[in-house]
Amino acid sequence: MGVAVVAALVALRFTGLGELLSLDTLARHRAALTGFVAANWLLAAGGFVLAYAAAVALSVPGAVILTLSGGFLFGALAGTALTVVAATIGAALVFLLARRIVGADALDRLGPVAQKLAAGLRRDAGPYLLVLRLVPLFPFFLVNLVPAFAGVRMPVFVVTTLVGILPATAVFSLAGAGLGSVLDAGGTLEIRGILTPQIIGALCGLAALSLAAIPLKRRFAKD
Repeated sequence: MGVAVVAALVALRFTGLGELLSLDTLARHRAALTGFVAANWLLAAGGFVLAYAAAVALSVPGAVILTLSGGFLFGALAGTALTVVAATIGAALVFLLARRIVGADALDRLGPVAQKLAAGLRRDAGPYLLVLRLVPLFPFFLVNLVPAFAGVRMPVFVVTTLVGILPATAVFSLAGAGLGSVLDAGGTLEIRGILTPQIIGALCGLAALSLAAIPLKRRFAKD
């Protein structure tokens, strides 16, 4: 079963599905999408959450475009909320199914990077995982997989994922909410223009605060 699932995931990479998730696609279908959301908000929101969660669970490329789309279609606030919920659900599905799909010896097969990641999670799961969510030092799918084999408890995984992805999600959703005015003006929105040095610095600052919790936790444990 594990081999079949991995083969299916690899096949998805070559289907071109990720290429459909682009700003050009969003611009071409803008009228139809915004019209559908306006007439069927709850249905559209539910479909967005399901699609995003499935994309995360299947490691389909294009999460940034989906996040921008959430802000574009539902506004910055609702787009952020829907995306955070959807991404957390998708990550939780990976976490729950990891052992069954990949196998108990996953860390050996995932390589030294995964083993190093697991070692940090075993020492201080909460702060360490929160840092990895705030600042994507490792691929998102790897951070979803490894905790399942490092003894991280499900509540810790869900809470750190929910909180950790919130700042970056809010940034991209806010950018997506302004995409309509950019398109009206005939301009283009480039992803590299969203993550400005100021934004990256703010995210690194949040990650540093989370990292500072590790020695504090150890000190309180000794006391």
